[in-house]
Amino acid sequence: MKQAIVARTDVGMGKGKLAAQVAHASLSAYEKADERSRREWKRGGQKKVVLKGSSERELYELSEIAEREGLPNAVIRDAGHTQLEPGTVTALAVGPGEDDLVDRVTGDLSLL
Repeated sequence: MKQAIVARTDVGMGKGKLAAQVAHASLSAYEKADERSRREWKRGGQKKVVLKGSSERELYELSEIAEREGLPNAVIRDAGHTQLEPGTVTALAVGPGEDDLVDRVTGDLSLL
């Protein structure tokens, strides 16, 4: 079991902002997972990978694929209190889910 978080690289987030957005995405997708997936992922060490996303469109396309695969996922929009305009899409989390299913969605992306 793993979770993949795709962070946009085209919006100029600072490191702290990026870390916060990745954390929001991870928790939001986890909350959408069923109880069995949550337990299994937690028992397995909560494996995560953070990947590069190039655009808002890419994150939404990946989210649609995740939906078709039956994977929990969450697209994160920033509140706009600091660096970004309100509503800016910053990250997508896919999973927790079986490694091969998550890889079907995000396996072609590069590590951040």
